[in-house]
Amino acid sequence: MSNRPVELGTTRLNPDATPPEPETQPETPPVPVDLSPAEVEQLRSKLIDTLCKVFDPEIPVNIYELGLIYKVDVQSNGHVHVDMTLTTPACPVAGSLPGEVKHKLRKVPNVTDVRVDLVWEPPWDKGRMSEAAKLQLGIDD
Repeated sequence: MSNRPVELGTTRLNPDATPPEPETQPETPPVPVDLSPAEVEQLRSKLIDTLCKVFDPEIPVNIYELGLIYKVDVQSNGHVHVDMTLTTPACPVAGSLPGEVKHKLRKVPNVTDVRVDLVWEPPWDKGRMSEAAKLQLGIDD
């Protein structure tokens, strides 16, 4: 066995070192919007289309059809509030899926801010799934 250190791509802690500059560009502030009621509904529809492209990594169904999205609230100023849940509190993507949802929704035009809340009440059950999702997974009621 070699005594040579293994390079793992990590940085050693050094209190005298200056932190490196972030490699990503700061986010550009969104342009303010004032949407009409019809535009709010169009935006809500686009957001749902976007949610239908986010898949649970363990189940081959999108999170909207799976019934994980409880609420999509859109304000005329482009602020979006989503309540979502997971199939179980012990779900391995509890730390990453809400962030992925937020990231994808922020890319939709006219969205100025996104808040995603992970909720546990009411608890998710297969009754929340769409008929298409149940058919895809072979679930009979």
